[in-house]
Amino acid sequence: MKILVLNCGSSSIKYALYNMDDKSVMTSGGAERVGLDGAFVKVKLANGEKKQVMHDIPEHTEGVKFIFSLLTDPEIGVIKDLSEIDAVGHRMVHGGEKFNKSVILDDEVLKVFEECSDLAPLHNPANLKGVKAVSELMPNLPQVGVFDTAFHQTMPKHAYLYAIPYELYKDYGVRRYGFHGTSHRYVSKRACEFLGVDAADKKVITCHIGNGGSVAAVDGGKCIDTSMGLTPLEGVMMGTRSGDIDGGAITFLQKKLGLDADGMSGLLNKKSGVLGITGISSDMREVDAAAKEGNELAQTALKMYNYKIKKYIGSYAAALGGCDIIVFTAGVGENQSSMRAEVCENMEWMGVKIDEAKNATIHGEEAVISTPDSKVTVVVIPTDEELMIASDTMSLL
Repeated sequence: MKILVLNCGSSSIKYALYNMDDKSVMTSGGAERVGLDGAFVKVKLANGEKKQVMHDIPEHTEGVKFIFSLLTDPEIGVIKDLSEIDAVGHRMVHGGEKFNKSVILDDEVLKVFEECSDLAPLHNPANLKGVKAVSELMPNLPQVGVFDTAFHQTMPKHAYLYAIPYELYKDYGVRRYGFHGTSHRYVSKRACEFLGVDAADKKVITCHIGNGGSVAAVDGGKCIDTSMGLTPLEGVMMGTRSGDIDGGAITFLQKKLGLDADGMSGLLNKKSGVLGITGISSDMREVDAAAKEGNELAQTALKMYNYKIKKYIGSYAAALGGCDIIVFTAGVGENQSSMRAEVCENMEWMGVKIDEAKNATIHGEEAVISTPDSKVTVVVIPTDEELMIASDTMSLL
């Protein structure tokens, strides 16, 4: 079975074609600058070769159509005919309370998903465009939606409600939803497989740390809490997002700076976090380099960043009533050994002991980085959301 995975953002379309017989990636890539000048598609072939193809992409339908043409291209294509594709799995960002698992997409499901667009005005409409583009090009091709928020729908009410008037939850759905759910689900399961233990009786804390970051508490394979909230803004400090901030500080700054709601949202989502503190970059590699050169703000930003992850791990260990496994994943989590070391420093009180030499050598590979006598096993597990989407799609079909 061949399954195409699509992740449609506001101005991008990422894709990967899987051969599910052996779960191999036949090709992958992404269209960038959709709707803008200078649009192009990056293509990565199974042998690792990379190509960049310039192409005008005024909107998502044209982008998906061009990606389909690349899949069958005589030179860089990997299939002879589009009929070889058995289904498409879509990353769908915000399913609200409507979806607690992946589903086959039909008109009724899409209508319900569209009703969640107020909760993710940048992401959900883009996701819908991708689905509709496939429907226009291949009307009979089965499509599946895999929701970022679904894994977190097992949170108990006391964990997902905010302490605001209850009517705001009932009328507008204002509550904690959480994101990166497909990643948290994959790595919490994969970590147990990798360690040869049963996930059903393990307490796992998963740290998805990239340009966007979130932490989740997983008990017996089910999420009981997560750091992101109504939107992806809440939680740990991120590349350009502030993470947790006093609501009073928000209204104070709105008055001082004369910002409306959109202006305040832009400040907190796009100009804050590591970028806001350092003024250098949202890229942790650049910030880390600046810190090593003695930049004081870069050093402060790194300490803030690591401290906030540490706090969430500690609080989730308390919420879980213990912790068996800590997982680091995503771009920073998989590759920045210094972050992992500092986050786990002085956590012997909860049974965490890091093998510093082993940790320093691990970049983007599955590995145990704790010592043999550590009561909590600390692992690095590269995330694979696309494979999770492909697997869900195959299971449903």
